[in-house]
Amino acid sequence: MKDRIAVKTLVVLFFGFFLFFAADREVRAGEATNQIKGTIDEVIKILNIKELKKPGKEKDRQTRIRATIEKRFDFAEMAKRSLGIYWKQRTPEEQKEFTSLFSDLLEDTYIRKIERYEDEKVEYSSEKVEGSYADVKTTIKTTKGTEISVDYRIFKEGEKWEVYDIIVEGVSLVNNYRTQFNDVIHSSSYGELIQRLQKKSLKGS
Repeated sequence: MKDRIAVKTLVVLFFGFFLFFAADREVRAGEATNQIKGTIDEVIKILNIKELKKPGKEKDRQTRIRATIEKRFDFAEMAKRSLGIYWKQRTPEEQKEFTSLFSDLLEDTYIRKIERYEDEKVEYSSEKVEGSYADVKTTIKTTKGTEISVDYRIFKEGEKWEVYDIIVEGVSLVNNYRTQFNDVIHSSSYGELIQRLQKKSLKGS
């Protein structure tokens, strides 16, 4: 696995949750979009709490953000898809451990980036629903004048829509990690992959 996450992946994690917060309010949103927007609004409120901006409150702020995003992201499904063919080869205990480490990797990266939010302007063009799955297409307009296309892959569990993948400029977050994880397993072992994820987890703690 590469020592640093690909730039496009970081862009996804940085801007991902803010797509609907800064989007054109006149665009009609569907149920999937509305549920994600609710999560975004909650994260924004946390970032705007003055008490949590004070020195020494970083951990409290990050804990609240983590709890909020966990309600919307299906990390177990993302972990399963990211490990690919190797998922079924793992015992239930190993699957649980991998999911936990994978969740920490995504959450820690996301939280570090989300705290640098600078009010990027975002528009979303469509929400395509097919049964229990949905694809929300968006465009981020950065402060540097560039545009980045981002799609959310979402599925419905009961009455709740959950994110299982994000596509930025045609690159899948899940596929990107799967490639990195497979490279490590092919060149070394699954145990080596776990050790690297554990080291990243410890650095973020």
